[in-house]
Amino acid sequence: MLLDTADLLARFLRYVRIDTRSSDQSPSTPSTPGQWDLLRLLETELQQLGLEAVTLTAHGYLLATLPATSPKPTPVVAWFAHVDTAPNLPGAAKPLVHRAYDGRPLALPDDPAQKLSLESTPCLRDCLGHDIITASGATLLGADDKAGIAIIMAAVRHLRRHPDIPHGKIRVCFNPDEEIARGMAKLNLAQLGADFGYTLDGAAPGEIDFETFSADSAVLEIRGVASHPGWAKDIMVNAARLAGRFLGALPAEQSPERTAGLQGFIHPVECAALAEFARVRLLLRDFELDGLAAKRALLEKIVAGLRAAEPRAQFDLTFTEQYRNMRYWLEQDLRPVEFAREALRRAGLTPKSTAIRGGTDGSSLTARGLPTPNLFTGMHEVHSQREWVSLQDMAKASETLVHLAQVWDERST
Repeated sequence: MLLDTADLLARFLRYVRIDTRSSDQSPSTPSTPGQWDLLRLLETELQQLGLEAVTLTAHGYLLATLPATSPKPTPVVAWFAHVDTAPNLPGAAKPLVHRAYDGRPLALPDDPAQKLSLESTPCLRDCLGHDIITASGATLLGADDKAGIAIIMAAVRHLRRHPDIPHGKIRVCFNPDEEIARGMAKLNLAQLGADFGYTLDGAAPGEIDFETFSADSAVLEIRGVASHPGWAKDIMVNAARLAGRFLGALPAEQSPERTAGLQGFIHPVECAALAEFARVRLLLRDFELDGLAAKRALLEKIVAGLRAAEPRAQFDLTFTEQYRNMRYWLEQDLRPVEFAREALRRAGLTPKSTAIRGGTDGSSLTARGLPTPNLFTGMHEVHSQREWVSLQDMAKASETLVHLAQVWDERST
């Protein structure tokens, strides 16, 4: 299959130059104005490709329809990618294309300490001879998930240029704020109008993921008792010290630094503390709901102990559900997974499934009734200055989507 890789690369390079990092401190959707900039660019590009019903909603969901070329009653399938990048680093990349990678270390010029090598990044060995795209060392590249966007756009362009390829109706959805766990919060599924979906938000070629963490967030607020420190004896209750005691009571063996595979974790991500008031934000992750419940119970036990030890302080612990393991729903109907595996084989790849130590927009969509596993994009070392992607792997992901559209048509009756 001859995809236009030059067009795919040009689109990707165009997208990653736009700073679209999201912010959980913003109440709006999208949470940042840069996401609107990319969404409006994509709106224009989808119109130029001749897609139908191109709609940018008030909450930043860009929807479009690739019309069916097959007369068969094929289920409507949606392809998803998110426009935001992680908040931890700047997102306006200066992308670098390292043509025909030869295995030598890649030093990133804006911060030479940020280096890619075969020793530090073993999966580069699978990309010898590929065109590797990195940022310059000071920002994210933004392959998470602008690689997914470019992959979808390339597949849509190919299918528009080859109407002889039979496929059903395909819906495209580019959404905001996945990185702050709000990606699907305001998507109207009736307006989307799909029966199944796929997120393009995975890593290594061949991945078809249908198991994710289940996720909650927690916030502990501690109100102490203020006093002048010179006359504080038996009066002051220091909220900052209590926050420290809370953090010190968290089991180290359940931290992200000490867990892997199917192990969950409790992760304090922010602590703002004054003597009078402290606030700690945490992430709770587990592949099973009973494990997630156990982590909630552990936090409640720790807080109860602090409350008993210092009854003059006020402790408020609240939990928020973020997303759930999509496996609970997809294992009841594995057709989206099996069809994707067939598409991967047709693209010359070996299908592989792993439990994602994270979540995707598909976690929320699947729980809401739209079965949505996750497909690879080729991105690596995301959320860091060393983020990179192979152009050839992105092309394989686009090819997989084209095959997937045909598989759904073939398997429909």
